[in-house]
Amino acid sequence: MSGRAREVAERFHRDVHRIVVGQDETVRLAFIALLLGGHLLIEGVPGTAKTLLARTIARLIGGTFKRIQFTPDLMPSDIVGTSIYEITTSNFRIKEGPIFANVVLADEVNRAPAKAQAALLEAMEEKQVTLEGDSRPLPRPFLVIATQNPVEYEGTYPLPEGSTSAPLRSTASPWRTRCSSTWFASSRSRGSRPTCCSARAPAPVCTCCAPRRPPPRSRAVTS
Repeated sequence: MSGRAREVAERFHRDVHRIVVGQDETVRLAFIALLLGGHLLIEGVPGTAKTLLARTIARLIGGTFKRIQFTPDLMPSDIVGTSIYEITTSNFRIKEGPIFANVVLADEVNRAPAKAQAALLEAMEEKQVTLEGDSRPLPRPFLVIATQNPVEYEGTYPLPEGSTSAPLRSTASPWRTRCSSTWFASSRSRGSRPTCCSARAPAPVCTCCAPRRPPPRSRAVTS
């Protein structure tokens, strides 16, 4: 890694860790995905700052952020958009969906049926969507952070093993550590990190930062 690239990476990690406590490996993979035009699949239980991470990355790059909650009744048009008829003009107008953003959080992506997943995967692969027969490019940079809960699988639609030709990296979002719990409890009163944690380096810096419970197993999805 060149000196310039290393400087950008360190600044990215430092700025993200001002908002997000821990999640070092997830932040590292998010930076790689953003740099290489890929995407990220995070497997973790609720409450591990996945939404906060996506929103923080969007703010750091000066881009837009959209969140899509995947549900069993989600339609492709809810992702890419649709055309609506305006009575005042007697014409159809294209209404773009939430996929038109620089950072898109696809929350619990495995809770939507295959046709909704396919609409998302097409956007991730082609960096464009087909809307009313026309191809519309997505904004650049374009990063999808998809999440799924590794604990609850009832009523879900598993992603295909080859999940697509879209470049997807998978990581497990770790459980909250002792240091992060201490920081969350004291942030309102003191507004600073515990002294054992470094605000500059994303690497583990103390033995008490080991997870209390082993993180859920991650599943890599290759192109």
